[in-house]
Amino acid sequence: MKHFFTLLSIGVLLNSFTIFSSIDEVINAMKVGNSTEIAKYFDNTVEINLPEKSNSYSKSQAELVLKDFFTFSGVNFFEVIHKGENGGSQYCIGTLVTKSGIYRTTIFMKKKLDRQLVQGIKFEIK
Repeated sequence: MKHFFTLLSIGVLLNSFTIFSSIDEVINAMKVGNSTEIAKYFDNTVEINLPEKSNSYSKSQAELVLKDFFTFSGVNFFEVIHKGENGGSQYCIGTLVTKSGIYRTTIFMKKKLDRQLVQGIKFEIK
């Protein structure tokens, strides 16, 4: 019985580390403005809300929109304000500081087929 509880505890611990691994990878890519790395976690369609345009894009289109935004804006850094998990979904709220302005940024991910995938990214001018 002790063996069962030990294995169960190890499983829960390992699972808690992997719960945030996907969002942490997206956050790390956001810090340096790496759209290619973020796109690895995109779902088939992704909602991207920018101050000048908002739309649902295919995975490849969303990567290009994000790349253009990062290139035009010139990412300096990204600071996490809050991140969490709710019912299998993950989210992160942070501040993206660029050469062209400061943006409150929200990243929303949802679990699909045992993987966390980005459903939407929202950039609002602060």
